[in-house]
Amino acid sequence: MTAGACARALPARLLHRLLRGLRLTLALPLLALASAGQAQQLTALCSTDQGWCELAAREFQAATGIRVLQVRKATGEALAQLRAEAANPKTDLWWGGTGDPFLQAAEAGLLEPYRPTYLADLHGWAVRQYAMSGNRVGGFYTSAIGFGWNEEVLRRKKLAAPRCWADLLDPAYRGEIETAHPASSGTGYTILAGLVQLMGEEPAFEYLKKLNRNITQYTRSGTAQAKSVAKGEVGIGVSFLFGFESERQQGFTMVRSAAPCEGTSYEIGGIALVRGARNREAALRYYDWLMSPAGQQIGARANSLQVPANKTFKPDPRIPAIDSVRLIRYDFEKYGKAAERRRLIERWQREVESLPR
Repeated sequence: MTAGACARALPARLLHRLLRGLRLTLALPLLALASAGQAQQLTALCSTDQGWCELAAREFQAATGIRVLQVRKATGEALAQLRAEAANPKTDLWWGGTGDPFLQAAEAGLLEPYRPTYLADLHGWAVRQYAMSGNRVGGFYTSAIGFGWNEEVLRRKKLAAPRCWADLLDPAYRGEIETAHPASSGTGYTILAGLVQLMGEEPAFEYLKKLNRNITQYTRSGTAQAKSVAKGEVGIGVSFLFGFESERQQGFTMVRSAAPCEGTSYEIGGIALVRGARNREAALRYYDWLMSPAGQQIGARANSLQVPANKTFKPDPRIPAIDSVRLIRYDFEKYGKAAERRRLIERWQREVESLPR
């Protein structure tokens, strides 16, 4: 009897069961392959310098075979994306950039707790971020806010270099200062919240209104100022000190920087696992690798000179020390709250941004 005849001779119900079993047998390896393929990739948001974002993703992928689908966004924009995705998360990991937006994401329930086993390898300021956020945010690096300037531009315009916050109000600097917008940039918000803590809220807003006259633009990202100063597009930038030092180390020797004499705020960059991450295991591998010496030293290799959180290796000597910087007692818990951030930014937009320049 032929195979076709045998099939016709079988009862219809038995034939149906045999065919269904055959389909399942063939489908299982394909499903396993699909699952394995999915486990070998992750989606990340990176909010530090573009060069560090790209090099880290490339080296992690080469070391592990895990594909990293990563986009660089300023911290304010990254937080807005996570809020928009809350009901259906598409991002697995968020890393780099100022820590306040990370703490706001934790408060909003957008991040998943994770307490690494290697906390003893990290500086105390990094570990405190875990305690403050219920283990939802880790401290990734740190750097202080300061001024950067282009000596050639200032010399040509016969302007002195600023050394203090008060210096920036000099009418001679009109149109010469660039800084970041606090709504889109974590750097901009760190400057705003820092001045409020340094001066008191009312004096700080009076100061910012006067400073607004000298601002040429508020950029979306806080990484723009160092490049603008290096290119001579503006004379002075207000941002994190490491950015200006990075440009100087890359050959823009006319770039100089200093911390404000009155005191200044600082950042503790964040790293966090997104709640509801689809590729959790792959994301955790990337997280742990970024916090390891292998991942942390990539910042300096990409000319991003923040102080790394991991203390078990010798950092790049080009990284600016912050030991001599007069740092304020920055209240991360208070100014990391979403309501406080929203209140300060709305007041800044209402009272400062709306003013003519």
